[in-house]
Amino acid sequence: MPAYAKDGHVVCFFQPAARFKARYATFGFNDSATLDDGAMWPTAFAVTKLTAATEKQITALVRKALGS
Repeated sequence: MPAYAKDGHVVCFFQPAARFKARYATFGFNDSATLDDGAMWPTAFAVTKLTAATEKQITALVRKALGS
């Protein structure tokens, strides 16, 4: 499954709905992404449809997670 890594550690990953017999696909982040925002923050997002706007949000999160 697609994933992005930084310094040998998986930072974020995609889990297709069909593979896991789930209602929606999931785009998630491991702790190495350091997306910390206060005392609580999301580590995974449900993706029901990949639109241009959704792709833009994912791209921004991946760039933040990779520090680029």
